[in-house]
Amino acid sequence: THFDLANNYGPPPGSAELTLGRALAGDFVKLRDELVISTKAGYHMWDGPYGEWGSRKYLRSSLDQSLKRLGVEYVDIFYSHRPDPDTPLDETMGALDTAVRQGKALYVGLSNYSAEETRRAAAILKNLGTPLLIHQPRYSMLDRRPEDGLLTALDELGVGSIAYSPLEQGILTDRYLNGIPAGSRAAGDSPFLTSDALTPQLVERLRALDAVAKERGQSLAQLALAWVLRGGRLTSAVVGASSVTQLENSVEAVRNLEFGEDELTRIEELLAEAGTG
Repeated sequence: THFDLANNYGPPPGSAELTLGRALAGDFVKLRDELVISTKAGYHMWDGPYGEWGSRKYLRSSLDQSLKRLGVEYVDIFYSHRPDPDTPLDETMGALDTAVRQGKALYVGLSNYSAEETRRAAAILKNLGTPLLIHQPRYSMLDRRPEDGLLTALDELGVGSIAYSPLEQGILTDRYLNGIPAGSRAAGDSPFLTSDALTPQLVERLRALDAVAKERGQSLAQLALAWVLRGGRLTSAVVGASSVTQLENSVEAVRNLEFGEDELTRIEELLAEAGTG
């Protein structure tokens, strides 16, 4: 089981790690060696020049704070959450390498890095003796930017990939097929999903994709996850769930990851009409 975290996940920032930390000290107390726990640093955590981005000082301080909140001695994967335009990449990668050498992380990863940035970072890490294990890009049926070079770079480098937001904040589920439910993310004040994003044209395409899913014996969410994982090019996908039912629904996607050429063609046509990019 993989728990994917970041120092700023909340709200408030840090609360996701604290929540898992309580579970690790309770129900999961004997399971640490069976769990994969990852965290990230790169976004704003505190005021001041060393409260975000990718300096050695910030990354090392942030990791120490994450370990304290989690109540563990190490994380399995420590990510640089985003590239820093003002810090040399050698410094950021050096901080990741130090985390491994100090025993505070087993492996290192990147998130939100471009193909070229990933190639440069991987080369630096290779020279340091701490190979880049994995990249976590945003990737879904509605956000296909990793196809513009990043996935090819990861293939060539032999680096794994784990997609985040494969369900696009819940858009690629049956939640919004018949309007915006009260209490849903789109109905609230979420900065990640507003009602304006759910245009009539998009909803029409979602309904068509839902029809494809039903023909496959899947839910729309299961179709979206299977599509991301199609062909085995991605290692995995991160999903969030607010209930056991949602979690079980997502996991069921792995029962059918195969697509026929006709299915893929039909999906491509629908996504083109939806204006994905």
